[in-house]
Amino acid sequence: MSIRLQDSGDLRRVSRELRKMDSPEIKKRFRKELRAAAAPLVPRVRSSIRSIPSDRGYSPDGLRGRMAKATRLEVKTVGKQAGVAIRVDGRKMPNHMKSLPSMVEGTKRWRHPVFGNREVWVTQTGHPYFYNVVRVAGPASRRAVNKVLDGITKDIS
Repeated sequence: MSIRLQDSGDLRRVSRELRKMDSPEIKKRFRKELRAAAAPLVPRVRSSIRSIPSDRGYSPDGLRGRMAKATRLEVKTVGKQAGVAIRVDGRKMPNHMKSLPSMVEGTKRWRHPVFGNREVWVTQTGHPYFYNVVRVAGPASRRAVNKVLDGITKDIS
């Protein structure tokens, strides 16, 4: 599960110009400022994950703890995938839990046997934790990313 904060077209253009300049200081500052602009979303998503209702208390080794650990910020400034993204990365989850981030959000159907009994299956409802948080806090981060892009563009020009 991820959401992109910036259209990669602008970032690719700025990145291309930075490569032409060959200025490691500006490149480093660019990545650092992009990361700082989007960083406030990560703790909000993690907090939302931890507050998913459960009969059990929160445990760092449980489902919610592993999903919180798998939440990260990606900043790519080169290539076709240039952009800033917040991701709950299923690849960082144990093998048997890789698809659970999207199931908990409710974007995929979540069926499982009751206490391992393969004769009795239930469909579990999702508890949206990702898109609601990003929908509210995302516009401010998008504005911050655009501000970084504008500042770097001025420095390049």
